[in-house]
Amino acid sequence: MGDDELIRLAGRHGIATRYTDWRGREAAVTPDTLAAVLAALGVDASTPSAVRTELERADGPRRGLPPVVVVRRGDGLPGYPDASIELATGGTAPATGATGDLPLGWHRLRAGAESAPLLVAPRRLAVPDRLRGFTVQLYSVRSRASWGIGDLRDLADLASWSARALGAGFTLINPLHAAEPVPPVGPSPYSPMSRRFAAPIYLRVEDLPEYAALPPEDRDRLSALAEPLRIPGGTIDRDAVWTAKLQALEPLHRLPRGTEAQRDYDAFRAREGTALTAFATWCALTEKHGPDWRRWPAGLHDAGGAAVAAEAARLAGRVDFHTWLQWRLDGQLTAAQRAARDAGMPVGIVHDLAVGVAHGSADSWIYRDLFAPGMSVGAPPDEFNQRGQDWGQPPWHPHRLAGAAYLPFREMLATAFRHGGGLRLDHAMQVSRLWWVPEGGSPADGAYVRYDRDALLGCLAWEAERAGAVVVGEDLGTVEPELRDGLSDRGILGTSLLWFERDAEGRPKPPGEWRELSLATVGTHDMPPIVGFVHGDHIALRDRLGLLTRPREDEEADHRRRLGDWLALLHEEALLPASPAEVMRALAEGSTAYDDQIVAALHAFLDRTPARLSGISLADAVGERRTQNQPGTVDEYPNWRVPLADSAGTPVLLEDLPDAIRSAWR
Repeated sequence: MGDDELIRLAGRHGIATRYTDWRGREAAVTPDTLAAVLAALGVDASTPSAVRTELERADGPRRGLPPVVVVRRGDGLPGYPDASIELATGGTAPATGATGDLPLGWHRLRAGAESAPLLVAPRRLAVPDRLRGFTVQLYSVRSRASWGIGDLRDLADLASWSARALGAGFTLINPLHAAEPVPPVGPSPYSPMSRRFAAPIYLRVEDLPEYAALPPEDRDRLSALAEPLRIPGGTIDRDAVWTAKLQALEPLHRLPRGTEAQRDYDAFRAREGTALTAFATWCALTEKHGPDWRRWPAGLHDAGGAAVAAEAARLAGRVDFHTWLQWRLDGQLTAAQRAARDAGMPVGIVHDLAVGVAHGSADSWIYRDLFAPGMSVGAPPDEFNQRGQDWGQPPWHPHRLAGAAYLPFREMLATAFRHGGGLRLDHAMQVSRLWWVPEGGSPADGAYVRYDRDALLGCLAWEAERAGAVVVGEDLGTVEPELRDGLSDRGILGTSLLWFERDAEGRPKPPGEWRELSLATVGTHDMPPIVGFVHGDHIALRDRLGLLTRPREDEEADHRRRLGDWLALLHEEALLPASPAEVMRALAEGSTAYDDQIVAALHAFLDRTPARLSGISLADAVGERRTQNQPGTVDEYPNWRVPLADSAGTPVLLEDLPDAIRSAWR
């Protein structure tokens, strides 16, 4: 087939046929990739004649209303003949002119015999005052009372202590999304089974009302299950933790429920609706058939089918168990945010929203028709992941998601905002474009597929507005400028990562040149903490794992040059007393003499930027050297299983933090 026709067809369906890579060079998408992505969108590009037929269809006349209309308050409505608006509050309004007088929220636009949902989104969110807070991998922050993994009581205590003792304004945590309901439990918070529902491994058993109602001897028996998990050291064993918690939670679920508790439970189930029932059913079926629904008996592939309904009835007790777990999670999540706010945090808990869910997950089963088959979301090669990334997650089908009026996306946001004062969007491009990789192909052989950014940002802004919440978009990497402009224009903060904040000549940006509307941090969970970074631990690790695409000597020389530039700027800003040459000599000799000074200087530098939010990694605050995640690996590195420790590798528990916090927080 002619490549020009294929390229035209791809463009009609929102597929970018070219992109700019991380080095600023333009790259072309291969014809095979374009054809595969089109097929996933339901467009036949298998032959030249099929391409021409699809082009004629795509270029044909379009009539009627779109599946959903999203406008910002004050903007004009699209013109439709004989159109009117049915207001959510009752009554009607003309569908002409600006929307300044329309209430925010969801209404219905009618034009003749057709109708479509209409969202009037806020023009701009209120941005927060300048605040400092910790960024935390919650599972790594264990206490003496937790069951071998940081939990929701630990979160409440951490937020309360940091607010009262340090004046912290927020606590940003890793995603708490639901994982597998039975071992083995996947370690990555960014490859969940559901983004709407939470992982019950984070429950504190002793805080459950059912536990409090037990006789003392029964409480002691259940608490004893945690003792083997409280041994310091080693890596986090989610399978052991969840096995023990299941042994405690299942008998608690079987206890009789009082009238008031039953009333609250029924109200929770009514609020969460059919999605909760479907998720709990998936959990029950997973216990029998495994966590990948694609390997279940064919009759169970349809979440709304008769076979699933019959199995759900047969497994009603297990369905209720997993429903009960979500109810109790809702209570402890709410309590953590309440504790943060009661301690004086203006924002409180900032939750993290992963890009997607795993193949075969609960969400991909419940919303199977809204995902694009045969595709995975990932990222093209960049500076720190030079082979590209395939995250093993199916992407939303942009047109079908719009046809559902973005309901799964909206419900997911509403749940997150109900439990916190803010939300971080991991890989903020999820609301604009995603890198689709044909399953089985190289991450480098993908293509960007466009989503309706205005519609998704409108949904996000409306849910944040009605919750009074802050939103942060992680807009790092190869992000199109239009997305950053769109985030800023709506009062959504971007992300400024110190190691990547360089000008056009590659020099570190002075603090006055940083963005105001951003969350400023030194590093991220995919990089080593500051101490590990300055010592080049990440280069040695990637070399050992075979992840480098150029000689190690070149990587180390480039690292020394860039680090030296930052040390020079810190010295010029009078934040680092020692000379850069002196510090670099010490680092080359393996000396740790300047580690604390560098950590303190970098965070003092962040304070000089105009960024509204400044995040200090708890790992940096205690001197940790190990990274939490090494992209491009699965079992080669203990990703997401590294407990909090100091620079010597000595475990740091929650109770140790008042004495363990070093020079990062002044």
